[in-house]
Amino acid sequence: MTPRLAIPTIDCHQGDAPELFRLLRNKLSPRGDVVSESGRLRTIELFGEPLSPREVVQRICDDVRKRGLDAVLHYTSKLDRRDLTPETMRVTPEELASAARQASPQFLETIREIRDNISEFQRAILPQDARIVRSVGNGTVELRQRHLPLKRVGICVPGGAAAYPSTVLMTAVPAMTAGVREIAIVVPPTPFGGYNIDLLATCHEIGVTEVYRVGGAQAVAALAYGVEGIARVDKIVGPGNLFVALAKQHVFGDVDIDSIAGPSEVIVLADKTARPEFVAADLISQAEHSPGSGVLITWHAPLIAAVQQALEQQLAQLSRGDLARQSLADYGALILARSPAEAAELTDLLAPEHLHISMDDPEAMLHQIQNAGAIFLGHYTPVALGDYIAGPSHVLPTGGTARFANGLAATDFLKRSSIIQYDAAALRADADRVRLMAEKEGLTAHSASVDIRLR
Repeated sequence: MTPRLAIPTIDCHQGDAPELFRLLRNKLSPRGDVVSESGRLRTIELFGEPLSPREVVQRICDDVRKRGLDAVLHYTSKLDRRDLTPETMRVTPEELASAARQASPQFLETIREIRDNISEFQRAILPQDARIVRSVGNGTVELRQRHLPLKRVGICVPGGAAAYPSTVLMTAVPAMTAGVREIAIVVPPTPFGGYNIDLLATCHEIGVTEVYRVGGAQAVAALAYGVEGIARVDKIVGPGNLFVALAKQHVFGDVDIDSIAGPSEVIVLADKTARPEFVAADLISQAEHSPGSGVLITWHAPLIAAVQQALEQQLAQLSRGDLARQSLADYGALILARSPAEAAELTDLLAPEHLHISMDDPEAMLHQIQNAGAIFLGHYTPVALGDYIAGPSHVLPTGGTARFANGLAATDFLKRSSIIQYDAAALRADADRVRLMAEKEGLTAHSASVDIRLR
């Protein structure tokens, strides 16, 4: 018999609501120091001692930095149970072309349509170079800002429990739109990863030719440091499990990264016009990532019970229903706020990856929200549209980082440089101000670098 859904319910009219809410926020902000018993035993088998996930990542990354490709292949064999060679690690052009031939024409057509949607949106948000010409005294100052694409980018694509061709599209297409010429994709050597026909066909269809069958922390380290056969990159983007997230954090500084991803999240803000079956489906759609979080916040009390009933009905009919049920019990909540204003405040505190405003007037609530990675308005805009086809990237800030972080976009693959040019007359006109600032800061060489040009 299927157990009853044990999703926490928080009533903000009661005094214990703030404490329950704090616990929920902590659950959605993993610190990287919790490991399952099977994971602990696997760590002991590999390293001879019970290391934390963060310590495991440090060992792997340091080993890859020292030993290069040999370490990458070693950890791939031990962790993924795949004995690869330098030749079989990289997906060949023939394998990519063969995958495209085997994929269904309808799938390839869909891939092209999604690529075009993403490209259209990403082109629209690309910044323009700026130029200002200013008169200073009798001289001229020209100020510019230019944008250049990164030369080489690494993309992590998950492949443990499911295949994610959508992640290829939502990461590689923004990079291509920005003008990145070299894109290296790493994906675990699994049936859902480096041996998945649809994923490889997607790479071929959009023009990605560099794909490696390697995952986990060893893949991140290979991209960050460079190993035989894999040149180092300038930036690493894309989601992954806890070890991938911690590895990206570890190598930051050697390379840039997009974010440190946690469980997938959605908050549904709903009023009395929301349909319970719609809300339940939205909550389950993120919970089925397992781990994934689905949170309802409403000020309409009857909706809580109606959504709980709809969740029970839908979970019983889904292939990943048991996984989603556990995720909702661990990371979900049904929250009854005292007012729409309090619902907005709670949403900003959680700062969710996805926010679905399921109301008759979603724009009114939109203006009260500061923190969310992607926002979906109205009863007919499920998060799945953003995950797959709309255009903005589905790589978004999680774990409350939407307070300060942004979703991945073409702009993240650009470098900005300011360009400054003075003529002699303009330098003379600004010289006294430079001397004054240099004197205040005790940096006499700064003044000297101006004075020597004006003698």
